[in-house]
Amino acid sequence: MPTITIRTPELPVPRRRAMALRLTRWLTDRGVEAGHVVVRFEPTEDGTVFSGGMPVEALPYETDGTGPRHASVTVCVGPDRDDAFRDGLARCITEALGADARTPFCYLEFRPTSPSDVYLGAGEGMRRADGTAVEPAPAAAV
Repeated sequence: MPTITIRTPELPVPRRRAMALRLTRWLTDRGVEAGHVVVRFEPTEDGTVFSGGMPVEALPYETDGTGPRHASVTVCVGPDRDDAFRDGLARCITEALGADARTPFCYLEFRPTSPSDVYLGAGEGMRRADGTAVEPAPAAAV
């Protein structure tokens, strides 16, 4: 269940949707079920991201209006994904963002995450991403 969290200044909903679709298509082309792709956008405000003690919005920035001023991305994927997969996904993410050499700060981190460490659902319907059902907690004794 690849999960991608993108932190940038606020992006319009149509742009977020287009990015999520592009990433989902890239992943489904590599065998991931579309329903297993999660893309989360977290807008950042000025003064909340620093690099070298400087707020990133103070870094020199030239753009044609398409790329972000800054981006920080965390990608959780299975530990079995190889370098070629991660390199390709990193490239797809930065291209979808419009990040390039003019983007003063773009950080992308992969976190290998075992499906047995991911829980889905809630309450008694909870299961792990590896397909293991989670037994409900026993009722408390009165």
